[in-house]
Amino acid sequence: MKKLNLWATGAMLLIAITANAQDAKEIVRKADEKARGNSSRGELTMKIVRPSWTREMSLKIWSKGTDLALVLVTAPARDKGTASLKRKKEIWNWQPSIDRVIKLPPSMMMQSWMGSDFTNDDLVKESSIVNDYTQKIIKDSTIDGRPCWKIELTPKPDAPVVWGKVYTWIDKKDYIEMRNEFYDEDGQLVNTMLSSGIKLMGGEMLASHMEMIPVLLLSFS
Repeated sequence: MKKLNLWATGAMLLIAITANAQDAKEIVRKADEKARGNSSRGELTMKIVRPSWTREMSLKIWSKGTDLALVLVTAPARDKGTASLKRKKEIWNWQPSIDRVIKLPPSMMMQSWMGSDFTNDDLVKESSIVNDYTQKIIKDSTIDGRPCWKIELTPKPDAPVVWGKVYTWIDKKDYIEMRNEFYDEDGQLVNTMLSSGIKLMGGEMLASHMEMIPVLLLSFS
């Protein structure tokens, strides 16, 4: 009888762990689909802030599913026409100043995009938070008055990712990524991304403002 109870307890625990993993992946999938949509287009302004200077760029962005994405710089004049294209697993950059198209190798996904705190991978989403990571719910939390799940993303073996671990806080109501923390392979926090200004855009509740804060910059402030 004791053996049966022990087996039943173990089975229930296994079912609970499996269900939690499935729920976490579904939550992340919904958040990812919410951010991407079947297709999307938009215009935005990116401001790069440093202790001694500030720079602004105007961008146009198009995407279709998870295979196609294009980011085009429209201002300032010196950067106008610069573009980054994702086609399935390939990333291409067009540099009008040298009249060349450059294919980015995987080793460059971690590098800064246009001098910002976003990486090449952030801009074109070469890696997938759904397929390239294992998802696990850590705890419930609240950000800006919005109840959220805190979810740990651990890269799968041999997955083409740039981060050693990611934590994401996903809004329970609208599946918006309210906060993301990006860690390197040594477990050190590198960047924190905060989302705010939640409003209706294109028929969906989305964040209108995203801020990427590097830990290195904070250490000098």
